[in-house]
Amino acid sequence: MHNLIFALLQAAQVAPEESGQSGDLLSPNGGLMFWTLVTFVILLIILGRLVFPKITAAVEAREKALEEAIEGAKRDREEAARALAEQQRQIEAARAEAQKIIVEGRQIGDNLRAQMIEETHQQQQQMLERARSEIEREKEDAIAELRREAIELAIAGASKVIEKNLDDQSNRKIVESFLSSIPPAEKKRG
Repeated sequence: MHNLIFALLQAAQVAPEESGQSGDLLSPNGGLMFWTLVTFVILLIILGRLVFPKITAAVEAREKALEEAIEGAKRDREEAARALAEQQRQIEAARAEAQKIIVEGRQIGDNLRAQMIEETHQQQQQMLERARSEIEREKEDAIAELRREAIELAIAGASKVIEKNLDDQSNRKIVESFLSSIPPAEKKRG
């Protein structure tokens, strides 16, 4: 085959003046067309066996890589959509939990306020009861003191009127029995 190529190359090197042809490229020349066609076919065969398979493999590999990238992008987009949906679900759950906590806080606050009002009311009632009992006790003490002074005054007055000196103890008993027979003022009102 090398001999054939060499012979073809020698024939192609023949000058156009020797073959009687002009050097014009636009004029048809059968020998030149033949050798151009032979060179093209040889080059096509060489390229077809050595270069085109590598180019085709590279294009197919690039195409496969692009398809994988597209599929990866689709998977990533789907994963992002799932993650976004999950985030939104978690946000809604957090909002619901926050609302629940707020409602519970309000209920606890209302209960605490009601409890504090009730305790304050009970403390007021207790303070009123203590004040009433203390007033009653003070009143009874004042009445007893008044009775003692009345007895003292009655004894002093009676001893001056009678001018006779009776002993204080017996005089006191007489006046106390008299005053006990008189109903207390509060019992009359009640």
